[in-house]
Amino acid sequence: MPVTQNGVSWRGVFPAATTQFAADLSVDIPATQGVIEALVKDGVHGLILMGTVGENNSLEPEEKRTVLRAAVETVKGRVPVVAGVSELTTPRAAAFARDAEKIGADGLMVLPAMVYVPTEAELVAHFRTVAESTGLPIMLYNNPPAYRVEISFAALKELSDLKSIAAVKESAPDTRRFTDLFNAFGDRFTVFAGLDDVALEGLLLGAAGWVSGLTNVFPKESLALYEAAKKGDLETARAIYRWFMPLLHLDAGHDLVQCIKLAEQVLGRGSERVRAPRHPLTGARRAEVIAMVEAAAAAREKLRAA
Repeated sequence: MPVTQNGVSWRGVFPAATTQFAADLSVDIPATQGVIEALVKDGVHGLILMGTVGENNSLEPEEKRTVLRAAVETVKGRVPVVAGVSELTTPRAAAFARDAEKIGADGLMVLPAMVYVPTEAELVAHFRTVAESTGLPIMLYNNPPAYRVEISFAALKELSDLKSIAAVKESAPDTRRFTDLFNAFGDRFTVFAGLDDVALEGLLLGAAGWVSGLTNVFPKESLALYEAAKKGDLETARAIYRWFMPLLHLDAGHDLVQCIKLAEQVLGRGSERVRAPRHPLTGARRAEVIAMVEAAAAAREKLRAA
């Protein structure tokens, strides 16, 4: 069963919101707040700020805190605001976790320390230190393809005594892990699907929610997919998923941030600007993504009619 901790109901669709940049690549706070407000009005159940899609590691320390303050100010408690914690060192991660709590975040999504590939003992120590630095509920983020670190079941067992660690965002592409998680831990951790193109599989295998990249682009359709899955309306869920799948595959690529932000721009929901080392898409890849978004937007009217 999904857990509610400190006001965070760990269930539903939580888009990993984008951070918007001005033409000079400074953080555009009004535009970022506009993205957040639109998602809340569209009905999402929560928000992830400064995850991978939010370009956490392209932001300076004070910029992260400014973005989080702006998000808390915009949301005004309507949905949980979960802040990504993605730092080079454990002390920096713990410091940001403490500051996020002071700023008013409702929860944290904690990643392994960036760049360095830890031993299992180091990984456990990192998560434990961050968890013990704050009273906020925590979602651990497992994404071996992106971060070269797998949160093993042995590590999760060592961390299971920490009540603040409530959830796991599961982004391993092997969907067998969902069932293995439930078999190993029962309802100790609330599980979220974290990779868009296996989201329906995760939800049908028991995930309580979905941390999504492409929800930034098609929020209502993402919510409809989630609701259909939870109601057991497989015909509707399959129809939405098949329509959505070409775009959902973008979430599994290394250029997912550029793809999602370009898709936002095509539909008037944001800007394609990204910070280096990322560059906006160009050439054939850019044309391909634009065509995919335009085709999906045209086809969704038929989907709604069906």
